[in-house]
Amino acid sequence: MALKLHGVTMSTCTSLVITCLHEKEVEFELVPVDLFSGEHKHPHFVAKNPFGQVPVLEDDDLTLFESRAITAYIAEKYKETGYDLIRYKDLKEAAMVKVWTQVESQQYYPAISPIIYQLYANPLKGVAPDQEIIKTNLEKLGNILDIYEARLSSNKYLAGEFYSLADLHHLPYTYYLMKTDVASVVNDRPHVKAWWEDISSRVAFVKAAEGMTFGEKL
Repeated sequence: MALKLHGVTMSTCTSLVITCLHEKEVEFELVPVDLFSGEHKHPHFVAKNPFGQVPVLEDDDLTLFESRAITAYIAEKYKETGYDLIRYKDLKEAAMVKVWTQVESQQYYPAISPIIYQLYANPLKGVAPDQEIIKTNLEKLGNILDIYEARLSSNKYLAGEFYSLADLHHLPYTYYLMKTDVASVVNDRPHVKAWWEDISSRVAFVKAAEGMTFGEKL
C-alpha cells in the first residue's frame, strides 16, 4: 500500500516531505488539501492532525504529522532504499546529521520563516510586508549564515562531506527566499551560495519544486 501524504505542493512543509520521498525513491499518493477553503481546519482533517496543519502522512495504521518527524521516519524506515539521508552505518556521521538538523529547526527556521511569511503570505491577504520584521530577521539570518559560511568553507555539506537530512531540511524555505530581492543574504556568502546551488539542483528537489508556486507567492 502506497503512503498517503495529505498536503499541498506549494507548502514548504509538504514539499519538504515530498523531497524526502523522492530521495528515498518511495512511491506515495498525494492527497490535496484545500487550504484556501480551510479544509485543514475541518473535523475530518483535524482528526489526523489536531493542530490543523499540513502535511499529514498515513502509512497503513500509522498517522504522522510535523514535517521533520515525517522525514525522519521516512529516512529511517527506508534506510536501505534510495539515498542514505541519515548515515545510519556510521555513528559519528549520524550524530552530526542530528546536530545540523537541530540547527535548522532551532536557529535557521526561526529566522527565515518570518521573512517568507512577510514576503509571500501577507501580500496574499492584501497586507503589506512589515519591513521592520523583515529587517530584524534578515540580520538574524545573516548572523546564522556567517556560521554556515565558516562551516561550509571546510565541509561540502553541513554534516560533513555528504548530503543529508540536515541539508534537505533547508530546501523549501530557502527556495522561496532565493526568489526575492533579499537573496543576497545567501549570494553574498560564496560557500553558502555554492552549497545552495548544489543541494537545490538535486533531482529529488527539482521534482518537488515543480509544484512550489504560490501563484508565485505563498
